[in-house]
Amino acid sequence: MSSNRPSFKLWFALSFAIFLVVSPLVGKTVADFDPKTNFSRYKTFAFAGGVENLLMFEVNPGLVSERVHRTVNRELTQKGLHEVQMNQNPDLLVRFWANPSAQVNVATMGEWGAYKPYIDSYWARTYEEVSTSSRKEGALLIDLVDPKSKTLVWRLYLIHKISTPDKEWKKADDELSKGFESYPPSEKEKEEKQKEREAHPPQAD
Repeated sequence: MSSNRPSFKLWFALSFAIFLVVSPLVGKTVADFDPKTNFSRYKTFAFAGGVENLLMFEVNPGLVSERVHRTVNRELTQKGLHEVQMNQNPDLLVRFWANPSAQVNVATMGEWGAYKPYIDSYWARTYEEVSTSSRKEGALLIDLVDPKSKTLVWRLYLIHKISTPDKEWKKADDELSKGFESYPPSEKEKEEKQKEREAHPPQAD
């Protein structure tokens, strides 16, 4: 997986830059999570990068990646976690990816490596709702994956109106901070999420 990290980061940076430029929605964050997860056992995290795609645009991927890395690091550190390297057996992997403005099949797009898109089963409902609302705009997704079980445990969606990345990043940063307020979810939130999932079970294929 380590051999794919440069291309992962490039894909994420390019896709997120598209999102930064074209999204005309009012700021919005949506969090989804597995209500059966014991989040208190997660103490460390590492960055797994993004998902490779053949999108080529004139952007500064290093700047975009640096900004998002810094924001996520800050928020998780404030929650008591600390960042480690990929080879240090992290409790969580942080993965970035974007649902681009053009509607494409993300499940078959790019190289997902050891961790799938997680847009099926119970994750499908929120993903589809956000995809529908951001059909013409795109959205940034931040995944927290348990590397031992290879399961997604928490996901944050961000939809934001940004026309000039350098000037508008502060607003996106504020929205991300608000989104991370729901990590880890409270017991009440977990109960509500469990009821929601029971009321909307995955559709059989």
